[in-house]
Amino acid sequence: MPNDNIKSYLHLHLIVFVWGFTAVLGALITLDALPLVWYRMSIATVFILLYVGLNRFPLRVPPKILLGFLFAGLIIALHWLTFFKAIKVSNVSVTLACLSTGAFFTSLLEPLLNGRKIIWYEVFFGIIVVLGLGIIFKVEGHYVEGIFLALTSAFLSALFSVINSKYAKAYNAAVISFYEILGGVLFLSIYMLFTQGFSVNFFKISASDWLYLAILSSVCTAYAFIASVKVMKFLSPYTVMLTINLEPIYGILLAVIVFEEKEKMSTGFYIGALIILSTVILNGIVKHFKK
Repeated sequence: MPNDNIKSYLHLHLIVFVWGFTAVLGALITLDALPLVWYRMSIATVFILLYVGLNRFPLRVPPKILLGFLFAGLIIALHWLTFFKAIKVSNVSVTLACLSTGAFFTSLLEPLLNGRKIIWYEVFFGIIVVLGLGIIFKVEGHYVEGIFLALTSAFLSALFSVINSKYAKAYNAAVISFYEILGGVLFLSIYMLFTQGFSVNFFKISASDWLYLAILSSVCTAYAFIASVKVMKFLSPYTVMLTINLEPIYGILLAVIVFEEKEKMSTGFYIGALIILSTVILNGIVKHFKK
């Protein structure tokens, strides 16, 4: 493996750890999912714009590419919306366990959108992931809404990863991130304008929420988003999605430390989550030996 790939892979693990902390912040912030995501993306847009300005990156891109960036922004906004909503209606552990199905969705979407051949062992591992999910459904059925929202979030994350992999190889990561995050803000703002979402209460935020939002927007969004797009220049979408599936390990451990009893689940849940995460790791080992 080239040195750039090794550095990118290690950098990606740091990013994934930061994303694991994102779920904890989402649970700590008292805002509902929609205003949470809107504030997160709005503040992150400012941070990214400052980064672009300081580095004097040109923002001009072809109109067709710009539309592609904005569409990807809609996808990432919906991903975060369903992600935080899942946390609000269930908890961090359930949401992150289900989010690890992203590798399975990527294995289906990448051949469909990028023309890559379907790899038989990816499909096989995907079936095992579904079995792990089945166990979680069985023992944590009272979290059914959160599970469906988290699975939707996983699918959107996989779709975003596949789409963004093409842009990452051709355009500056900060410029891509700026337009995509801005696109998410624009789409959410249009939706809230039509649904009278910008009420007085929307702008009433506690001091603790502002602090958590600042961390969420700067470290967990602006930095992590730009860095994740940058590593896509050296890593395949499936490798990116595969590594992202370690997020539940970091996130669940952090959630148990922060929330203690609220995040302690049944034995069946951990068996199902272990099946999913073991499949992710096994897939990485198989890919290594195949290369």
